[in-house]
Amino acid sequence: MFKSLIMAFSTYSKIPMPRIKWDEKNMSYSMCFFPFVGVVIGGVNFGLIYLLKELLGFSPLFIGMIITVIPILITGGIHFDGFLDVADARSSYKDREEKLRILKDPHVGAFAIIYGICYMMLAFGCNYQLVADMGESMMVYVIVGIGFAFSRVLSGLSVLTLKKAKKDGMVAAYSQGADKRAKVILALELVAILVALVLVDLKYGVAVIVAGIISFIYYVIMSYKTFGGITGDLAGWFLQVCELNMLIFMVVVQRITVGGLL
Repeated sequence: MFKSLIMAFSTYSKIPMPRIKWDEKNMSYSMCFFPFVGVVIGGVNFGLIYLLKELLGFSPLFIGMIITVIPILITGGIHFDGFLDVADARSSYKDREEKLRILKDPHVGAFAIIYGICYMMLAFGCNYQLVADMGESMMVYVIVGIGFAFSRVLSGLSVLTLKKAKKDGMVAAYSQGADKRAKVILALELVAILVALVLVDLKYGVAVIVAGIISFIYYVIMSYKTFGGITGDLAGWFLQVCELNMLIFMVVVQRITVGGLL
């Protein structure tokens, strides 16, 4: 189990980890620890908000910028890379095989840059608004932190359960190497995360859950229709889209709350 944890953090973060052998045994439960990377990201962001806002008095603008880039710095941009590759592939309007080839192309196209800039601007705007309006309570960013785990448990379940667009690649390897009990563990983690979201704050928790469900449904439909299944890039694309949608939904709920409508 410990080696599976090391493999998960070695694959999906830039956090230094001990060297281990990459084999099926160590891979069997690694996806179960994928959500824990999200817990670390959420914890770092929460700590930085407390330090920068409560102790040092930095502006919401500066804090919003910092917490927008932290997830990419911790993950090394592995999921954002998938988001950019999918943006290029979908914008090519080529046939399915050509789209799959574009996903593997290491070169960056114009559409990846355009969509990448739009994504970062939207994420930064949402984070700024959340920090600016959160007042004395930091429960909003407890929910955001749990959201990083939520997006990853959904992504992990998709890797282990959904149809693959290709028989090779990282997603296929993780799916084939995973122990059958890994799906059960991820499902239990999902239940725990859903309960935590509702218990911490009902309205924000429901907003995050709804955003996650909508994102996941669209992910499945789009992946099957456009690519014939999922790939590692598509799983990364989903994670980024899911997290952005969570921020957008939370901003909407926050503005309604501030306006006295909730």
